[in-house]
Amino acid sequence: MRIVFIFFSLLMLANTAQAKELQAVQIYTDNQLLELIKENKHLSQVVIDDCQLVQDIEARALKAKMPSYQFLWGDMLAYGVCIKKDVPLGLHYMQLSANQGLPEALEQIGRYHHIGKFMQVDIDKAIIYLKEAAILNNLKAQIRLAEIYQQGLGSPLDYPELYSLLHHAVTDDKPTHKKITVLLADLAEKMPTHVVNQAKKQRY
Repeated sequence: MRIVFIFFSLLMLANTAQAKELQAVQIYTDNQLLELIKENKHLSQVVIDDCQLVQDIEARALKAKMPSYQFLWGDMLAYGVCIKKDVPLGLHYMQLSANQGLPEALEQIGRYHHIGKFMQVDIDKAIIYLKEAAILNNLKAQIRLAEIYQQGLGSPLDYPELYSLLHHAVTDDKPTHKKITVLLADLAEKMPTHVVNQAKKQRY
């Protein structure tokens, strides 16, 4: 009797394990993936899903050429998540995503140029990408760009536009709000009062 009980127990465990294996992970919708990217959870989610979606992600990046999936595929390649690490190819797909105007891709490439991640520091290129992302309301890009301007880099002609973007930025994160306040004060010191007032009224 004991042997029969053990047999059925093992059979149930095997069936449970098999059922778990058969539970297919659904591919992310574009909106779901964009939210994951904005929260910087896209790579961890791929790992959480046991790397089951690698082929689907690759197909949407290479064949469908969806910018969100090009960005995800590029990040996976650059950091070796669920696939063999290939930094140049990863940067290639991030660039394709940026070329399609994905703000997160523009911000990330701009940040890499700024800090020298995977490439040499190039402030001029960093500013180009960050400006594009900033105009598309990427707050991380706006803040980084303001920090670059704070160092006396970039063109003073661009200060009013960034001031306006930061002035109208919305965030419920207190440290970020405080940082924006400091950056706005610094930008205001670099411009005539009437230019600051105009920037407050104008929306880009």
